[in-house]
Amino acid sequence: MTPVWDVAPHPNAFESESPGNWRQHDIHPFKKGMRPPPHPEVPALMHDWVERVRAWREDDRPIAEAVARIHVAFERIHPFLDGNGRTGRLLTNLVLVRLGYPPALIQKRERQGYLEALRAADDDDYGPIGEVFARAILDNLMRFVIPAVAGPLRLVPIDALSTEDVTVEALRIAAYRGRLRAQRGDDRVWRSTKKWVDEYLSERYSSLHQPRPARRARTAAE
Repeated sequence: MTPVWDVAPHPNAFESESPGNWRQHDIHPFKKGMRPPPHPEVPALMHDWVERVRAWREDDRPIAEAVARIHVAFERIHPFLDGNGRTGRLLTNLVLVRLGYPPALIQKRERQGYLEALRAADDDDYGPIGEVFARAILDNLMRFVIPAVAGPLRLVPIDALSTEDVTVEALRIAAYRGRLRAQRGDDRVWRSTKKWVDEYLSERYSSLHQPRPARRARTAAE
């Protein structure tokens, strides 16, 4: 938060509330009425939160729900004057990675759903925020972890081979039409390799850039 703070510090911040320090202001209630605790309680609450994280391995809930509850608990404390969302997501990913899971990256396009899920958790409904984290974990597993582990020649689900240049749906259509080398298993899941996808993209882009044949000029007789 320091580069942001250097340019645009919080207008009501004390000097002792700079990045890395607990807030010394109370936070106004959020839209749905949830009010973060008074600032004198923050140090003790954060101590308890850290102890809860350290005992996470004993939580028998599914990992997505467990991580969601830990994340919501941090955001409820709101220990800093600014940057609580970013810090909370980074801390959650640190714990996920240390437990051997992919990080859960919340994309910008998913921000509204993420905020609505946080509000639902304030009413003790952890289903939506658990789903947000489950989808994010699986998405990163498919997009980054599986292709990196598998290498360019191993068959993996097509969902793991999408890139910024080609969507999963485009790859499925290409596989169905026979333009992309792929195999469909008994589970009806299309599988291909990074090498085959690269070949498909190379052929697709080369065909797009080939000049079209010139039209024949019509004669007067025509």
